[in-house]
Amino acid sequence: MPEIPTAPVLLGGEPGSFPHSVLAERHPAIIRQVREALPYGPEQHRALDALLESCTEGVIEPLPAHAHDRDRWTAWGLAGYAGRSWFDVPWLWSESYFYRLLLEAVGYFGPGPWQGIDPFRPAKLAELDAQDTDEELAALDALEGVPDAERSAALLHGSLWGNRADLGFRLSAASTDARVTAADATQDTPGLVADDSEALWSLLPPSGTGTLCLVADNAGRELVPDLLLVADLLDHGRAAQVVLHVKPYPYYVSDATTADVVDAVRRLTAAPGAAHGYGRRLWSAMADGRLTVRAHPFSCAPLPYTEMPGDLREEFAAGTLTVFKGDLNYRRLVGDRLWPPTTSFADVTAYFPGPVAALRTLKSEVVTGLDARTEAALDTAEDRRWRTGGTHALIQVAGA
Repeated sequence: MPEIPTAPVLLGGEPGSFPHSVLAERHPAIIRQVREALPYGPEQHRALDALLESCTEGVIEPLPAHAHDRDRWTAWGLAGYAGRSWFDVPWLWSESYFYRLLLEAVGYFGPGPWQGIDPFRPAKLAELDAQDTDEELAALDALEGVPDAERSAALLHGSLWGNRADLGFRLSAASTDARVTAADATQDTPGLVADDSEALWSLLPPSGTGTLCLVADNAGRELVPDLLLVADLLDHGRAAQVVLHVKPYPYYVSDATTADVVDAVRRLTAAPGAAHGYGRRLWSAMADGRLTVRAHPFSCAPLPYTEMPGDLREEFAAGTLTVFKGDLNYRRLVGDRLWPPTTSFADVTAYFPGPVAALRTLKSEVVTGLDARTEAALDTAEDRRWRTGGTHALIQVAGA
């Protein structure tokens, strides 16, 4: 294994920091949202109230003895973090464990009537069925008949910027416009702060016969453009097979599960025009095995991908390219650390067993691979807000 650079791990203890605001403000807001989303009973309400008290004023509690994954979480760090403040352990770990306890509170893992009921499903479906989604799908008609390379580039950028549809991000951006487009950026502070798209396309030539692994992020209006990109890659031979990695259970408000993939494909097939054709092709690709869905337990681990298990490493090693979508996956790919932004993306991902790419809008303080001029221009124009506002994005590739 190559030696990997290091930097301070992000914690949530500094008042005024972005991680602190997530723990102190976003998580309580998510609990309130979940309480109102479904008609939970008194038992679930009491458990949600207890979680709210714990994550704002208390300490990290262990999983109950009957929890099916208690041993797994113990191995993932719970043994050392139980009894400590949520704000004093790695931010990635505390965020992840919050969602695990949220599912425990609503009875997701059962046994009981709420077993397997996604507490975030109402919000996911509302977004998928929104008028904005209709308008975005209708825009696909304009891509019909354009040259393949132009259409593929448009769908790549649609997948990239679709990350702003993240429901969890919207909860903490309610007082700002989270839908700023790349056109709002200036020449000195570009919307796309790193662009390795040429290297990405070089790994996926039109005559490709390999496998693309796509590690998905959010459901709803982000997953739809991801699937459109997948359909395009399969249609034009840039990949013979796509393995879509999703979460094995609901996670981070809007992270995609297998059920969300099904909902998105059904949404496309029910749409008119070009969107319908994409939906039917995706349906066929799933039926014949060109598009498969994978939900590995490590997808919900509170750990960076440097610690991925051997079976997952082998899967990624067998792929032609692995693409990580979204902010959380980026944090796990490069390590949830306060890197100097000019730190080499290739260096921090040197551990990865094959070519790897990141498509990500910036919504946390973790960033690598920028040149010094771009960093300086962003800091001058926006202070540190450019790291967390969702108005900038990157396409990065290593191992090409």
